[in-house]
Amino acid sequence: MTQTTLTVSRVRKLLEAGQRARILVLGDVMLDHFLWGKVGRISPEAPVPVVEFERETFIPGGAGNVARNLADLNVAVDLIGVIGQDESAIRLKQVLKHDRIGCGLLTDEGRCTSVKTRIVAHRQQIVRVDREIKSEISETMTRRLWRAVEKGLAGGGPRSEAPARPADAVILGDYAKGVITQSLLDGIKQICRERGVWLSVDPKPAHHLALTGLSLLTPNRKEAFELAGAQDHGRREKPLQDGALLRVADKLLDQLKPALLLITLGDQGLLLCQRGSSPFYIPTVAREVFDVSGAGDTIIASFTLAIVAGASPIEAAIFSNHAAGVVVGKVGTATVQPHELIENFRRQD
Repeated sequence: MTQTTLTVSRVRKLLEAGQRARILVLGDVMLDHFLWGKVGRISPEAPVPVVEFERETFIPGGAGNVARNLADLNVAVDLIGVIGQDESAIRLKQVLKHDRIGCGLLTDEGRCTSVKTRIVAHRQQIVRVDREIKSEISETMTRRLWRAVEKGLAGGGPRSEAPARPADAVILGDYAKGVITQSLLDGIKQICRERGVWLSVDPKPAHHLALTGLSLLTPNRKEAFELAGAQDHGRREKPLQDGALLRVADKLLDQLKPALLLITLGDQGLLLCQRGSSPFYIPTVAREVFDVSGAGDTIIASFTLAIVAGASPIEAAIFSNHAAGVVVGKVGTATVQPHELIENFRRQD
C-alpha cells in the first residue's frame, strides 16, 4: 500500500538524517532588501501611499534563499554563484555567514550584485525595485563556476572543515539572470549522473534551456504549461480532473524525462508525477496565506533534503508541502524551522 501520510516520528527521523547530508546550491544569487514601515496618509504629490520607515532587513535571495531554507533545516549547504564588486556583495556575504551558509560566490567586476528591494507596510508588499544584470556570464566565468562545482561535489569548498563530505545533491536555482548557461547545466548533469548525485532544478521557461535527464524538475503551473508549449485556459477545482494539466505533465515526462516532476499549484497544493505511475495530488495544508514570496524555493529545498535523507518521492512531496504551508503564512521571503515543521505535522495528526 502506498504511504500517503507522514508521522511526526518519521519527520523527526528525516530531519535528523538531513543533518548528516551536504547539499550544493548553484544559481542566480540575489540580496533581498526589505524596507518595513507603516502608511498613515496619501502623498500630496501623487496618489500613492507615504510609507513611514521603521526598519530594514537583508536576507539572501534567489538561489541564496534556497540555501537559506536548507541551512534553517540544519543541513550543511554551500552556495555557488556570481556577484559584483560592490557594497551589496559585501552585505550578501555578511548575511550568508550569519545564516551558516558556505559562501562560494565568485566576483565578476563587470556585473552588479542583484538586489531586490521590497517596501512592506501593514503586512502588505507595496512595491518592489530590482537592480540587476540579466546577460549571460562569460565563458571564463562559466569555467570558474564549473571548477567550483567540481571541487564542491568532491568535498572541497568554502566551509572551514577539511575535508568535508562529498555532496549528496545539487540544486540549481535558475531565475533567468544569466548564471545558469547551457554548457554549465550540461556539465553538471553529466558529472551528477556519473557520481550518482541527485540534481534538482527549478526551471525558468523564458531561459530556453535543454532540461532533459534531471532528477527533479519543479515548475509551477504557469511554467509547466510554458515548458510544454501549451495554452492554459484556467484551472479546474480538482487537479486530478484537470485534463489540460495532466496532459502537460505527461508531455513533460515524455519529452524531458525527469525522474520526478513536481508541479506546484499555489493554493491548490502539489502534483507529483513519475513515468509509469499515476499522478499523486497533495492538497495545500496552509492555514493562512500572507506572502507566497520564496515558496518555490522552500519546496525544492525541502523536497531535496527529504530525498537525500531517505524519503520516498511521495514522502518528500508531503514533507515539502508542509514546509511551504508554514512559509506562506509569514510575511516576506521566509523559511521554516524544524520545530515549526514538526508542529505543522502534529496539527494534522
